[in-house]
Amino acid sequence: MKRFALAALVAVATVPAMAGEQYVNSTGYANSGYDVVAYFELEQAPVGGEQPPAVPGSSEFTATYNGATFAFADAQNLARFEADPQKYAPQYDGHCAYGVTKGGKVPGNPNLWRIVDGKLYLNITPNVVSFWEEDVPGNLAVSEEKWPAIESGAASTMAIPKFTPAAPNT
Repeated sequence: MKRFALAALVAVATVPAMAGEQYVNSTGYANSGYDVVAYFELEQAPVGGEQPPAVPGSSEFTATYNGATFAFADAQNLARFEADPQKYAPQYDGHCAYGVTKGGKVPGNPNLWRIVDGKLYLNITPNVVSFWEEDVPGNLAVSEEKWPAIESGAASTMAIPKFTPAAPNT
């Protein structure tokens, strides 16, 4: 019985933080049309520093995952995504990681990102990033606990404040 309980706990702990509706804004693309694979090649700023900007995707290189269309800068990134979409897709269906700690779904800004333990997390505003980065491990523990109760709800329809999405390059 203990072995079964441990296996169930491990299975739950390894479920990716996505399964609800993917956040898609007016571009019609997940992650506002920015290449989710490209983040993993960018040099991250230290906590508290400004991250490099997201890399725009192209309408020439797209894949559908979690009910949404993702755009990529090139065929190589598209192939990497298709080989392992769970590795690259933003957590919480592209919603703000700190918003999830507060029990809700608000959009994630593709330029406010951080990779933690090989997973991509987005936040909504620079101010929210500062709250989230005050205690990344603690906030992730809270968001992972709260996500199952909110994940099946509809995706946010809110616009990202002070963000003008650019449609993927054609």
